[in-house]
Amino acid sequence: MQSQPTSDINLLWGALILEELARLGVKHVCMAPGSRSTPLTLAAAAQSSLQSHLHFDERGLGFMALGLAKASHSPVAIITTSGTAVANLYPAIIEAWLTQVPLIILTGDRPPELIGCGANQAINQPAIFADYAKQVNLPTPDLAISPNTLLTTIDEAVANLTQPVHVNCMYREPLYPTELQSLGQLAQSMTDYVTPITPWLNHSHPYTDYGLLAQTNLPSQDTMMRFAHGKGIIVAGTLPPQENPKQIIELAQKLGWPIVADAQSQLRQHPSVIGHIDQLLLNPKASKFIEQADRILVFGGRFISKRLISFITHHQWHSYWQVLANQQRLDPNHQSKRIWQASITAMCNNNWPRSSAANWALSLIEHNQNIEALLTQHIDQSSFGEPQVVRQIAQQQSALHQWFIGNSLPIRLYDMYAPIICDLPDIYTNRGASGIDGLIATATGVALANNQPTTLLIGDISSLHDLNSLAMTKQVNSPFVIVILNNDGGNIFNLLPVPNDAVREQYYRLSHGLEFGYAAAMFDLPYNQVDSLSSFNEAYADAMEYAGTSVIEVNVSPTQASDQIKLIGQWVRQH
Repeated sequence: MQSQPTSDINLLWGALILEELARLGVKHVCMAPGSRSTPLTLAAAAQSSLQSHLHFDERGLGFMALGLAKASHSPVAIITTSGTAVANLYPAIIEAWLTQVPLIILTGDRPPELIGCGANQAINQPAIFADYAKQVNLPTPDLAISPNTLLTTIDEAVANLTQPVHVNCMYREPLYPTELQSLGQLAQSMTDYVTPITPWLNHSHPYTDYGLLAQTNLPSQDTMMRFAHGKGIIVAGTLPPQENPKQIIELAQKLGWPIVADAQSQLRQHPSVIGHIDQLLLNPKASKFIEQADRILVFGGRFISKRLISFITHHQWHSYWQVLANQQRLDPNHQSKRIWQASITAMCNNNWPRSSAANWALSLIEHNQNIEALLTQHIDQSSFGEPQVVRQIAQQQSALHQWFIGNSLPIRLYDMYAPIICDLPDIYTNRGASGIDGLIATATGVALANNQPTTLLIGDISSLHDLNSLAMTKQVNSPFVIVILNNDGGNIFNLLPVPNDAVREQYYRLSHGLEFGYAAAMFDLPYNQVDSLSSFNEAYADAMEYAGTSVIEVNVSPTQASDQIKLIGQWVRQH
């Protein structure tokens, strides 16, 4: 076998990895600058099948990849250099693992002889993500290791991927070849070495084809007949847009059971569902009526409303079914249930019977409409504030729009108060670990994935957490509106039973006194600051006409939302 410079075999391995990932369905690769990852970076630069995205901060890079993977419905590759650059990916990897988003982390690393001896930028990278990513620890590229070994390793790790995988790539110097070569050019210069994979080089399929893993577990006709014999309720939890959750509405109409919808179900605002379940459970009359249900069919999990969670947990169910696309344990209360591992389509297209108690809950529709009328009066026609902004944005959405809703107060306001509309936007969140970091970056990935108008609703503390990700928003060429709710700190802590207001203010709310105009100017983004509904509507309409990113800062008092939430709660209880 011919002798080759280390830089060439490094680059060939990088090219083989990137080519195989493209064949396995990867469309996007996110990269941060670094020297040790050079073989991967150069291979990506020469790869025409992958769209590259660059950012200087690995933490934001990881979250951008997360958003890209969510919205593109395909695995996304991440390339970083060695050392703490790898560790900065950890928050995004945790979120991806918990919410089953496929990320492929390719990290450049020092060779074994440079670990634990004081070499610069050298840390123990294998297993750095613990149980949050599948491990693939590659040896240093070597002509003694056949290229088909590398390809089958990548194939087995990535095929049917539903969660992160970490491919650690050790490279010896020199890292930089004299010229940038494509995979074909490298193969020509190392013909003996690539002989075992010559057929692979001449087609466009993965080296090992595992096919699609399809595991569907559906109830029989008799089982469905017994389950449907009673007063049932359907609960739509967190569901991705690509699974088409609207099919659940057709199932509900066939059964004659009501649907209650979480904010992340893609159905929260649909006219055919009971969207205001969080508020209905505050109302004694409506809550008592819902307690008639004795059967529950849950699609997905991870609910936002604590009142809904409490109801499901403490109610005595005759039968409890849960439908999940993949095997997971999504029940913090560990209730006894029957889990069906199936897609929404497979479950809804099953031959369901009509329930023996069809239409038992028709009066819930009236209760739901009464809540909507109350919210129209006490939010839409009331003083300016965060709930009003949330409802105003929600009323202007359409099926051609997508909305990323930040954690803490924004997603709760949407879950509690979103209005009923006909054209539903795609809803995205980061509710696996529910962190407030990386939200701007994730929303940017969502916006980049499909070039649709996108709105990010985010709080001020969350924005400060991820401020430098505003740099990557410059890559977006479609309307991308970042609406920052600035209540000068963590307003959500006003709703929690902190025993002392002084302690709440000093140790929880963390008032900062900052505004975001200079931040927007630093990143050359159009900016508006608003403090009334009319000024917000004008700014939002202008932003939706702009082909790029713009920032709208909504200034409200530190207690506006929490005070209004408490007041609305009183009205709902008495209504």
